[in-house]
Amino acid sequence: MNSPTTSERTVWPVGVGFLIACFLFAVIVTVVKFSTPVPAIDADRAVMRVKALAEIRAAENQALNHPGWIKQDRGLVRLPISVAMQITEREWQDPAAARSNLTARVEKATVPAPKAPEKPSAFE
Repeated sequence: MNSPTTSERTVWPVGVGFLIACFLFAVIVTVVKFSTPVPAIDADRAVMRVKALAEIRAAENQALNHPGWIKQDRGLVRLPISVAMQITEREWQDPAAARSNLTARVEKATVPAPKAPEKPSAFE
């Protein structure tokens, strides 16, 4: 008579356990999928999305085509690309002066802000 070995006796319950775990996982995934409501993209939501996209495009257009302040206290200005290119072409006619001007502007723009004054001690 052939009696099952120890390894054969332990493989069978592990395989059955694995199949049961897979079945339970599939059941849980199915239940979660069908019990979670997915909001429909109705007309109101579509209108809101179109409006938001129009606002984003208007802000992009404003930033690209109209001058404005980036940091007024440091003198940083946002310029339209065409104006910035014209200024760059005009300034770089003399490369040495343009380089020194660029270095001065970078130093001015990157200087750290002054620290706030310390509060006086309560014991003074």
